[in-house]
Amino acid sequence: MPLETLLQRDFSVRCEWGLPAVRALAPACDAVVIVDVLSFSTCVDIATARGATIHPFRFADERAAAFARANDALLAGDNALGLSLRPASLLGIEAGTRLVLPSPNGSLLSTETGAVPTIAGCLRNARAVAECAAAIGERILIVPAGERWPDGSLRPALEDLCGAGAIIHHLPAARTRSPDALAAAAVFARARETLFATLSACASGRWKAARDQNRDVDLAAALDVSPCAPVLRDGAFVGGQGSGEPSEGGRTDEGAKAATAS
Repeated sequence: MPLETLLQRDFSVRCEWGLPAVRALAPACDAVVIVDVLSFSTCVDIATARGATIHPFRFADERAAAFARANDALLAGDNALGLSLRPASLLGIEAGTRLVLPSPNGSLLSTETGAVPTIAGCLRNARAVAECAAAIGERILIVPAGERWPDGSLRPALEDLCGAGAIIHHLPAARTRSPDALAAAAVFARARETLFATLSACASGRWKAARDQNRDVDLAAALDVSPCAPVLRDGAFVGGQGSGEPSEGGRTDEGAKAATAS
């Protein structure tokens, strides 16, 4: 299939998976949104909303420690504060902290967008990210990061499709959406009232549960609790448009709502 047919050029809002999408579609777009709900984008939102700076870095790269030292930063997973690629570990991060955050999906994609304005999006900040991206330009690429099979190939991840759909849902209605973007929005609409339950039941959520990391899923499933749109500037994510002190958020499924009401 010719590459030109894959670029979704006839639409303002475009949605495509993973690293190949970033490399092929981003150069023709005004803004790119990287969506890695469990866990990179959620970590970036929580940290930058609290005044921290996040440096994306390639995963399992032995140069990460030296890069952190050179940038007067901490390295996720290797610091005395316990800061890691877990959203719950970043709830107490202090303003001014610089954290190098390698991840195999969202972080990698963030390092490949070149000069195109790049935003880290998730369920927590879907509305804020949509508003920020729409203000940058007309042509917006939403990239659900996905996960990896053991052989390294892309595994489309439901949680990232939901996150992408939430951002697309909040974009101006006048922006034309590709069929791929409409499909992501439909998935989000179907899961909107049961996000915690949906994320908990998907493959990535079950992986988290097996490691007693349900709090991370809880934080990731909290829809539109953050006003922060983390923007990549000079190779690091900082709190962007609308950033401020967010709510920690919590479960958004019907069971949690009932528990709150009682």
